Amino acid sequence: MTYEQEEQHPTKAVEEEEEGITPRASPKLQPSRSRRSSRLQKRPDTYHRSPSLEDDSPDLFPALSRVSTHDGPGISDQRPGYEPGDEIYHKFSHLRKVTIVTVLSFCSFLAPISSTSILAASPEVVKTFHTTGAIFGISNALYMVFMGLSALFYGPLGSTYGRKWPMTVAAITFTGFSIGTALAPNLASFFVFRLLTAFQGTCFLIVGGTVIGDIYRPIERGTAYGWFLSGTLIGPALGPFIGGIIVTYASWRDIFWLQTVLAGISTLGVIFLVPETIHRKRSDELSGLPRKQKVKKLWSWINPWRVIKLFKYPNVLLVGIAASSLVWNMYSLLTPIRYVLNPRFGLDSPLEGGLFYIAPGGGYLVGTFFGGRWADHIVKRYIRKRGGHRIPEDRLNSCTVAMGIVIPGCMLVYGWSIEKRFGGIPLPVICMFVQGVAQLFCFPSLNTYCLDVMQSQSSEVMAGNYVIRYVFAAAGTAACLPVIESIGVGWFSTISAAFVASAAAATWMTAKYGAEWRERVDRHADDD
Repeated sequence: MTYEQEEQHPTKAVEEEEEGITPRASPKLQPSRSRRSSRLQKRPDTYHRSPSLEDDSPDLFPALSRVSTHDGPGISDQRPGYEPGDEIYHKFSHLRKVTIVTVLSFCSFLAPISSTSILAASPEVVKTFHTTGAIFGISNALYMVFMGLSALFYGPLGSTYGRKWPMTVAAITFTGFSIGTALAPNLASFFVFRLLTAFQGTCFLIVGGTVIGDIYRPIERGTAYGWFLSGTLIGPALGPFIGGIIVTYASWRDIFWLQTVLAGISTLGVIFLVPETIHRKRSDELSGLPRKQKVKKLWSWINPWRVIKLFKYPNVLLVGIAASSLVWNMYSLLTPIRYVLNPRFGLDSPLEGGLFYIAPGGGYLVGTFFGGRWADHIVKRYIRKRGGHRIPEDRLNSCTVAMGIVIPGCMLVYGWSIEKRFGGIPLPVICMFVQGVAQLFCFPSLNTYCLDVMQSQSSEVMAGNYVIRYVFAAAGTAACLPVIESIGVGWFSTISAAFVASAAAATWMTAKYGAEWRERVDRHADDD
């Protein structure tokens, strides 16, 4: 069966072995009939006796089948939420899984922290290259654009060649381009190396996130993804704080030397601690094919159009827009802090401005402990309500309150407290902290949905989600300062709050109707 056939018929993508009966034990090792009967009574779900067998017949033991996805048929388990085929996730021990997630979380910390760590040093960079703040803002916006474009390539590559190889290449090149940024002699080279760094860093977010789907059962992924996302979200928040400390006492170039050291550590972690986790590589089908056929088949797999065409599914598109509203909100909140809060409170040094970034960073850290677990809890609740049946859209119900009420409310209070000069420093700090916690109640749900909804194309679905979100992140980064200068921080925060609230409504609709939308698109595809 080809990979394309597996995508169309995931329940047929099974490589099963026939159940075997263990050899009859020798008399010395044969358990007594009473002991065997006692064991059968204790474990009726595991040991089965055929009524047609005589009393001296051998015991029957289940032989685990190798299933390519959790959608396939397999031997069931009586644990809550256990689905046929979930035994594929037993490949790694719990400790090994924790190690993998820890390394990937550290890797996912790199690209986002690089996107914001330089913000605290923006005046110094502008002075070094004799440019303007607007041009510097464009460089940060292009950084986000290249993070989005990268997803179009690394998503299909992760499905074709596996997870480890793309991440290893990305880690090595990210380290090299970080050195180039630190040594950049002029603005043009600074731009080029920054963009190349962004292109490589997204691999950790796309392929690394897909690894979570490879090693964790669907009802466990939210918790694991919450820890993975801690690096993704804490990075942008703590980056300016770290950058503020460095630029206060040293050169802005030392920010990128620190980034180089961290990237080197991540490279070692990926090489030595992260195994290959993909259940089946597409590239295995290339063996023995003529060169022309290989090229044709390979292009069909790594073509970026594979990612774009998934937006024909309304649920995939709306969840991507929902994630984009959160990223827009995050970057439009973090980018102008030094230009907005420093003048508002009469702060002069980069270090003082950088302290404000601790608030959302602390919120992201606190949310890590609860957001993913809450998403998994909601899934289990709906499984019980449905009598043991799970659909991917159930998970989205865990983020609608945080996205529809908490985050928009925090943005309104934050923006207008600064605009109207009330509440002092504590009020915006509290708003940023609460908003950070709330975002960790949203991202694990949205990201894990991308892994669950189309299991055989999870890498491409995740890539499409990141394409949309970083396009909006680029827009937020580029637009926030000019718009704030034009209409004020209060009205800009109101626009951001309205965007997030609208995305929450779209998420609720997806949770309610997403399964029907998917079936309708699939039916039309079959008819064509």
